[in-house]
Amino acid sequence: MSVRATNRRTAAVLLGAALLAAATACGPTDNSVSTTPKSSAAASSGAPQAQSGDQGKSTVAKPGDTIALKGTEKTNSADVTLVKVVDNAEGADEYTKPADGKRFVAVQFRIKATGSAAYADAPQNSAKLLDAQGQGFESTVAETKAGPEFPVPANIAPGESALGFITFEVPADAKLDKVQFALDSGFAQQSGQWKLG
Repeated sequence: MSVRATNRRTAAVLLGAALLAAATACGPTDNSVSTTPKSSAAASSGAPQAQSGDQGKSTVAKPGDTIALKGTEKTNSADVTLVKVVDNAEGADEYTKPADGKRFVAVQFRIKATGSAAYADAPQNSAKLLDAQGQGFESTVAETKAGPEFPVPANIAPGESALGFITFEVPADAKLDKVQFALDSGFAQQSGQWKLG
């Protein structure tokens, strides 16, 4: 692992610890997982809408959809879009390779700060990848050819947005099922969830 990658990981961990302390100080609240997009990707892409037999079923967020998320503070909120998933992403250089029996998966998000305060966080701590068995995978420090990662920390002014990849290292045979994202380095009580495939 390069010095740059180690420094980024250290910064992300320290920021996550600070946000955990702040979230704990705010007291307990109900946890929730939002699977409902602000607007359906199918509707915006012109894809066919639900047939009459599917009426009344809730729409589940998929890649391309945006979910409005809240942080632990009222001033902290963001619209998070799962832009795309690059499976079997190639390392950015000849030295960046997944461990034996594993593969890289790069997930691109767009984060728009919608609260009155800036979004200042480590997005790498906020995302989780789930397989079909319900096993969760945290991000790893690895740059890929899929595209640029988020800086650590990412500072986004209210009303502005940022685009970046988060990389995961998963077993080579894992069947990807869902992606989750929660503000405040993953410690916010509300998570967004997108269904893959």
